[in-house]
Amino acid sequence: MTRKRLSDAGPGREPTASRSAGAEGPLRRKVDRDGLARDLVAAAVLRGTFTLRSGQTSSYYIDKYRLTTEPGLLSRITDRLAEMVPEGIERVAGTALGAVPLATALSLATGLPSVFVRVDAAKDHGTGKSIEGRLDAGDRVALVEDVVTTGGASLTAVELLNAAGAQVVAVIAVVDREEGGRERFVDAGISFRPLFTVTELGIGD
Repeated sequence: MTRKRLSDAGPGREPTASRSAGAEGPLRRKVDRDGLARDLVAAAVLRGTFTLRSGQTSSYYIDKYRLTTEPGLLSRITDRLAEMVPEGIERVAGTALGAVPLATALSLATGLPSVFVRVDAAKDHGTGKSIEGRLDAGDRVALVEDVVTTGGASLTAVELLNAAGAQVVAVIAVVDREEGGRERFVDAGISFRPLFTVTELGIGD
């Protein structure tokens, strides 16, 4: 039986394509990349003075929660990200809190199980884990991120996943701010695949 995707209803949505990801895979839609870029900027790019996680100051901010709390926009982003998952990946991972909706949506779109990574600190109750969800030794993992700046938080997540026995082979991001993240991933021997760069979106300091 072919898995059905989340509802395609909602404003700004492209028609559902008949192509599937395989005999048992989820349905995929062809998402207009240029239209998605315009809608992403309109929904999530804020202007002003902002301090980023890296400590840097910026004249713009990409509000990741505006990307992941609107179902129509999230679904279109996810359809594009699903096309970027490398062959042979066995799990997708997302950093808490921002990338958890992305990892969940990507899991639903691809049929791959997901795990969530706490990069700040493990919880101090329950199991006390830094990684939630099942992760088996040797699993090939793609880490999905919302916005990458210097890549520091992503690399912390990579270290935690690798220490747990996984093999992180790719980082997939919605937006690359082009502030050093790509270079750090290359130095670490990890493939980096952003859906958009800030240059492509026409934003930047």
